[in-house]
Amino acid sequence: MSDPRERSGRVLSQSEQQNLTSEEALRILLDGNERFVGGDVTHRDHRAQIREAAKGQWPKAVILSCLDSRIPVEDVFDCGIGDLFVARVAGNFVNVDILGSMEFACAAVGAKLVFVLGHEHCGAIKGAIDGVGEDLENLAALLRTITPAAEQVPGHPGTRTSANAAFVHEVAEQNVLRNLQRIREESRVLRELEADGKIQIVGGMYDMDTGRVTLLSEHHSP
Repeated sequence: MSDPRERSGRVLSQSEQQNLTSEEALRILLDGNERFVGGDVTHRDHRAQIREAAKGQWPKAVILSCLDSRIPVEDVFDCGIGDLFVARVAGNFVNVDILGSMEFACAAVGAKLVFVLGHEHCGAIKGAIDGVGEDLENLAALLRTITPAAEQVPGHPGTRTSANAAFVHEVAEQNVLRNLQRIREESRVLRELEADGKIQIVGGMYDMDTGRVTLLSEHHSP
């Protein structure tokens, strides 16, 4: 059953956010994704939401997503203005700026959930696998942050290229899992919030063909 506050299309209040658990926040997002997949999204008065959100923001979660234009994050989770913090970078990986943004979202503003969202057919994953972009200095540096995920996926001898859809998929999943680990290792603030039960740090994959988000187990083995 989805949260009635979510279906109302209202902006979340500070007291509602404070009373929300991390488990409830995750369930609201997954319920929202089910509505997105089923075409039963919430009707929202965006003009009213703009006015209400101008008074302050109390989002329930922070999402780290890829830059890919085919993943409209708020729509994917049937969320509206003021519901989510969203950080986007090609390959959905963390760095000091994104970790600082996550710390702001959770420690300063009270978000209950950190969600790393990877996806199928990711161009950044394919580029990292094939080593493209070496003539583009900043792109090459970005892709090198993803390369370790490809190196951690075993098997696929002779077919470790972007032409191998199964390999690309496994690397995309491993990239999400690797960044969950990095969040905990590189942010004491987020690690302690999770240890205290104040937030959850989770990852999932977005299916480009269906729009469905599937959670990844951190005991997942590619």
